[in-house]
Amino acid sequence: MASHFPGFVQEGQLGVVLSAAALVWASGQPVEAAPAPPQPAPVTALVQAEETPPAPDGQTITVTARPKSDPIQGANAASFKVAQAVDNKLVGPAAETYKKLLPKPARAGLGNFIRNIGEPVVALNFLLQLKPGKAAETLGRFGINSTLGVGGLFDVAKGKPFNLPHRRNGFANTLGFYGVGPGPYLYLPGIGSTSLRDVVGGAVDGVILPMGIGAPFNKPYYTIPNGLVRSLDRRVELDCQIKALQAADDPYAATRAFYLKKRKAEIDALHGRGKGPEVPEQCKDQLSGPAEVKPAPAAAPPVAPVPEPAPAPATPG
Repeated sequence: MASHFPGFVQEGQLGVVLSAAALVWASGQPVEAAPAPPQPAPVTALVQAEETPPAPDGQTITVTARPKSDPIQGANAASFKVAQAVDNKLVGPAAETYKKLLPKPARAGLGNFIRNIGEPVVALNFLLQLKPGKAAETLGRFGINSTLGVGGLFDVAKGKPFNLPHRRNGFANTLGFYGVGPGPYLYLPGIGSTSLRDVVGGAVDGVILPMGIGAPFNKPYYTIPNGLVRSLDRRVELDCQIKALQAADDPYAATRAFYLKKRKAEIDALHGRGKGPEVPEQCKDQLSGPAEVKPAPAAAPPVAPVPEPAPAPATPG
């Protein structure tokens, strides 16, 4: 199984295919679509930026050549087409059922737990990138959330007084940091949008805990549920971006362009260039999560009425 969203790379994707039908069945009823949000605007500018050079005034340029970044476009596009069909018929409904059956606090707890397990790998890559400060912060997050956060179920570290947000990182970023190019774009079954560099980096990240620690990280009873939860949670989180890419004139080209631009922005951010990957405007509210619920301000104490001045005594005539 692969989601057609760019960068939707998680281990255990096969577990989603095997378990998605069970999730749909577990709801006890057909999955009903939630009230539809405003339809995302098509993502076409990315494709134009990647594929088409500026045209002189009054002229139209039609690009038919295969992009240098995608030398096996035919195979990738075929894999993408199959992945879209699987996502629309199976993975998308399974993710919607997962969202309906599991309350958001429970899903957040599972996501926090899984991210917390991966923090040592994130810290290791920050060290390899010569960023000891970020590595120390990441290990601090791991220690705080593993203790005060009840084994990582609660992300205590991101709030006050710690202010230690989660940062994504991996060996693919480390390779990019040292100048290793992405290589050819790939759309692989069970992975989705990726590149040769990101496949290698993801494989290295994936063996650190199983080889360095062993059980339970090398056991199916951990890897399958972990991959399933990661995949479904990520699919729910990125639903808006997936729909925005589907609405493009050429969903495959939009997906490829979005992925390559996103990964370049992430590598640039490691060098202090740019602000990191951008999110489609219509999806920012959904990805940022619900607004923080703040207590209502206390009612102001009633103001005692100001007594009116006594009438002046009558002046004798």
